[in-house]
Amino acid sequence: MDQASLTQSPFAVLTFIAAPALLTNSSSVLALSTINRMLRTRDRMKELFAQSQQGTLPESERERILSQVDRVEKQGLLLLSGLRAIYVALAAFAGATLVTLVGAALFSLEEIFWFHLLARLGLVFGFVGVGGLIFGTVHLFSATQLSVINIRQEAGLIREMQKTKSENPNPKTQ
Repeated sequence: MDQASLTQSPFAVLTFIAAPALLTNSSSVLALSTINRMLRTRDRMKELFAQSQQGTLPESERERILSQVDRVEKQGLLLLSGLRAIYVALAAFAGATLVTLVGAALFSLEEIFWFHLLARLGLVFGFVGVGGLIFGTVHLFSATQLSVINIRQEAGLIREMQKTKSENPNPKTQ
């Protein structure tokens, strides 16, 4: 890359800096939403714990609760794994931004060796960051699938209970 190509446009260096900075911001938002999902998963586990404490439950209810506990636990582990990957991506993008800023400063001082070294390092950070985002979002998607299974199971239970109620209405006492 020659110096003329970077100095021709005032946006050239800005582009190299803005891209990792934008990805850093996006990763931060994704991390915050994942933390929120982790907290909701913890709350769901507390609800299931409370349900399991309710005296003697019919066998079908115990099986349903246990299957949901297994899925919520797996969902929590997937979210944690996804969050780790997102944190790696966040650190990589922040590193890429810093390396790009230093590289741009060295380029203006015509330190070509260091500029090329930092440019390569910035690319490595960028690839690590994108890989972390991909890995993290795959785990988030898997966790979402487990949530949908639980939602469908509970929806089926509600439909079954409503159907039973409509077929066997309680007689009103007069």
